[in-house]
Amino acid sequence: MSANVVTAENVERTITAFTRLDQRGDKKAMNKLAQRLQKEQPFLLQHAAAVRTEHGDAVGEAAVFYATLVWAMFDRGRDGTLPRLTGQNLADADKVVTEALSTIEGLADKPPQDRVAPALVASQPHIYAKLAELLTEDVKEAAMTADTAGAIIKPTEVVIEAFDAALAGRRPGERQGTLVADSKVGRNEPCPCGSGKKFKKCHGELGA
Repeated sequence: MSANVVTAENVERTITAFTRLDQRGDKKAMNKLAQRLQKEQPFLLQHAAAVRTEHGDAVGEAAVFYATLVWAMFDRGRDGTLPRLTGQNLADADKVVTEALSTIEGLADKPPQDRVAPALVASQPHIYAKLAELLTEDVKEAAMTADTAGAIIKPTEVVIEAFDAALAGRRPGERQGTLVADSKVGRNEPCPCGSGKKFKKCHGELGA
């Protein structure tokens, strides 16, 4: 299995961390996470938020949340910051996903969580397995409608493909400031990611 495949353990750790934040109602920590994402992955946010134009605010928010979750899964456990996705990478990823899905017969008749292509799933099996589980659960518990799930599944797949391609070197991402786990950055020193915040208030806090 490729070294770029996100492990099942890191997928579960990400879900646990997000669940804990949600249960605590920790708006401050979630806002910090959102600010970091906006700085590090602006094109990812634009890509996800574009769903809002066609499907409305609720669907747009769901798309952004799932894109954020995917980013966090790729980000967790890495020694350095992820490559910044470019608009071109995301556009190319959209073409890859569209082409892969076009080979699936009866795609529109499948439940949203099953609207995936085996070739895409093989690239990041643990992320796709969790994505299917979460969408199924959200629809079952009426956290979102099946139509919403159907609208956000493809944009989420595009984000997965874009990160996978950037890490594997199939398509480039922009290099960002590298954060090495043992870099001995002081907690009160500026974070190496370039956010302007102290390390303890940025990657020192969110990387735990």
